Amino acid sequence: MSQYDAPFEIHVHGDVPLRSGVTYAQLQEALKPLWAYAGAKSLADGAESAYEEEPGIKFDAQEHLLTMCWTVAGDEDFRQQLDEMCMSLNELAEEGAAIEVTFYDAEFDEEEAEPEEEARDDFLMLFVGPTPAAIMQVQRDLLVQDVVSLMERHFDASELNGVVGEVDKLFSQRFDALVSSLELGKPPRGSGGGSGGGHGGGRRPRHLH
Repeated sequence: MSQYDAPFEIHVHGDVPLRSGVTYAQLQEALKPLWAYAGAKSLADGAESAYEEEPGIKFDAQEHLLTMCWTVAGDEDFRQQLDEMCMSLNELAEEGAAIEVTFYDAEFDEEEAEPEEEARDDFLMLFVGPTPAAIMQVQRDLLVQDVVSLMERHFDASELNGVVGEVDKLFSQRFDALVSSLELGKPPRGSGGGSGGGHGGGRRPRHLH
């Protein structure tokens, strides 16, 4: 697909702490769904964003950190690339991390659109991590941050301990249920279990960081 007729501009944004032994070659393979989709032949070739003001895809070997602020032209099929990327990054991540993905409708012109027309923008929040517990921890932290930020408009922070406690209970229940399901599904000998990316829908304005 030509970048000129792609229906979306897709922005991928997030920081993923990596294990200390992760090499550039491993990261290049894990991120192949992204740079290959952009038509590049390597991570170095595809790390540059479609927008010059965005840093693109960066690997800080000293800090063991993957930083993404990268835009590519594409279609709905990019979602499959994201699933493959998340599964690969789970193997390299040191701890849980969130990755924001925003689909901007490239064909929507706000000035020329009819009043009832709406852009096909979409927003996904993906999560990666070495274990389900690590992924749930970052999900919990983001939810607490959102809930507290919303409720602090009406209550003092000191009054919200009970709310945070209830959020923690919900995640504890979810984690216990996950552990139980993994135990039930575990073969008699050996162990199993993994983690994957999750997402939610919504609308977000374009952001450049």
